[in-house]
Amino acid sequence: MVNELTLRLLPRQAFNEQSIRAYLRDEKGIDAQAVRVVRRSIDARQRTVYVNLTVRAYIGEEPPLQDFEPIVWNDVSDKPQVIVVGAGPGGLFAALRLIELGLKPIVVERGKDVRERKKDLARIRPEQRVDPESNYCFGEGGAGAYSDGKLFTRSKKRGNTDRILQIFVQHGASPAILSDAHPHIGTDRLPRVIESMRETILRCGGEVHFQTKMTGLLIDDSSSTVDHCQKCVVGVVAEKMVNGQWSMVNELRGPVILATGHSARDVYRYLASAGIDIEAKGLAIGVRLEHPAELIDQIQYHSKQGRGKWLPAAEYSLVTQVQGRGVYSFCMCPGGFVVPAASGPEQVVVNGMSPSNRGGHWSNSGIVVEIRTEDMATILPTSSSSKEESHVPLQKELAGIYLQEELERQCWLQANRQQTAPAQRMTDFVNGRLSASLSPSSYAPGLLASPLHFWLPEFIAGRLREAFRLWGRQKRGFLTEEATVIGIETRTSSPVRILRDSETLQHVRIGGLFPCGEGAGYAGGIVSAAVDGERCAEAVASQLNNHSTI
Repeated sequence: MVNELTLRLLPRQAFNEQSIRAYLRDEKGIDAQAVRVVRRSIDARQRTVYVNLTVRAYIGEEPPLQDFEPIVWNDVSDKPQVIVVGAGPGGLFAALRLIELGLKPIVVERGKDVRERKKDLARIRPEQRVDPESNYCFGEGGAGAYSDGKLFTRSKKRGNTDRILQIFVQHGASPAILSDAHPHIGTDRLPRVIESMRETILRCGGEVHFQTKMTGLLIDDSSSTVDHCQKCVVGVVAEKMVNGQWSMVNELRGPVILATGHSARDVYRYLASAGIDIEAKGLAIGVRLEHPAELIDQIQYHSKQGRGKWLPAAEYSLVTQVQGRGVYSFCMCPGGFVVPAASGPEQVVVNGMSPSNRGGHWSNSGIVVEIRTEDMATILPTSSSSKEESHVPLQKELAGIYLQEELERQCWLQANRQQTAPAQRMTDFVNGRLSASLSPSSYAPGLLASPLHFWLPEFIAGRLREAFRLWGRQKRGFLTEEATVIGIETRTSSPVRILRDSETLQHVRIGGLFPCGEGAGYAGGIVSAAVDGERCAEAVASQLNNHSTI
């Protein structure tokens, strides 16, 4: 017999199966053979911290090995092929779903595989430079592979998020992600999960091509196979990296799922120049705020002892309105570290990530300001900061990119043209003064004292300042000289939306092209991008099935 119960326990009881079984026996009169946690969340709103649990108690029987039916991926080596551009969560989950639907995915990824990519990341600190094709944004796994692996999403209307988590578990992630309210794989474990997904794709006859960059779309102007579309994408032109140079050109044919991620600015520029409908999209820009993890634990758990023996490193989620724009925490990384997330030259960008145990000495979060499309003109430079575009008129569709590039270049200049990051004590930022010294930090390339309050646009700096003051009043100890403001956080989401039909998920005017995931402006994070990847795969299969019956 199986009983499902809702419990509210102290932390020392909630994270140990024997303790849960003892509680059920002593308080509920249930002698369970085994207990499986279905849902777990921490309630730290009051001084006494509780853990809310939904558990299944197995009485007189053993629990099943897993609570979901594993997916079987069959051989598709002789099936019609679909081109998937990008091997981030959108692309990988699109590829796996294509295999389920009897189609052969051809995945092209401009960066390296996840292991080789890790070596390039390790070189950023000693060399103080970023490989423009293999970095925290580009490479197998996408921006999420080395930026924490958080799987929490509020976007549950567009697809089955539980299915996404189950596929992660099937490829080696901890089953705990199925029950935790804020599931998290961890930067140290996620690469192995990604490798396992790639192995599934290859075992089933799909293809994965690394260091292969899409440089153009193959468009058939005479195609009439797609309803309401005068043109149809029939494949991609791709260049292969050979001996450190992009040289070998290939044409890969099939419908195209475009899942290039939020930092593929060359793709956006190509689409704009090719007359493929895109539009500027609102985004958020700010800083990384780093505190000692022990201090955040003490604040969030209302105790000088912090997290104690049983509780995990504390998270926070902050949001407010300042002068009509949202200011909020983003990608909070408890017990984690700040990383250099630039994807090209003349850029300094920061992000955060955590290992699976979240056991680091610092906790950090992006603190960002909402920027709407109508705001960009007020804080944009008068011309592009790109050397190649210094005499090219600005395109309104790329306004968000220009803004990101200008601020990232300012940050790079402040950092003496290296990957050191400009930084300021939190109290100095709020009070408008340069920091004479900086607190220790997890940011490996190093920090350089800089007046962020002065050179950041007042549109951003002023709102951050007011939000910090507010949260300092709400959370005693949060506004402190021990915290460090680090610049700059610009890669919160895509600055561009590639327009697509809401029903078919194809581009609004060009058939055979399926803009996908965060880079296309339709997702925000690992899980929502994965869900969108699956939806795009289903849309491709539906189109191909419809055409085969015409």
